[in-house]
Amino acid sequence: MEAIESIVLIAHVLLAIALIALVLLQQGKGAEAGAAFGSGASQTMFGSQGSASFLSRLTAIMATGIFLTSFALAVYAKQKAGAIAEEGVPTPVVVEQPIEAPALEESKPSSDVPTAD
Repeated sequence: MEAIESIVLIAHVLLAIALIALVLLQQGKGAEAGAAFGSGASQTMFGSQGSASFLSRLTAIMATGIFLTSFALAVYAKQKAGAIAEEGVPTPVVVEQPIEAPALEESKPSSDVPTAD
């Protein structure tokens, strides 16, 4: 069970790194304005539309993978929490003992303090 959890965790981290790389590879919407003025977009590797649809689909697939691995890790965490609860961890017992307060001695007025007579 722990081996499967480790594999899912490694896949989750790799998917997260890949998703970050894919988002950084994509061009912003403002970058397409320069292509309209003859920057040769029709000679790209992905065709005249560019890599937008390919990278968008790949990003959606990676995001779905992250969702599924997150869900699987949440299920594993819930199972572990249930197993710990079933172990029968003892609850702490509160023992109440009376606390004896020290007796206060009567204070005698000191000779330095004037008294009102």
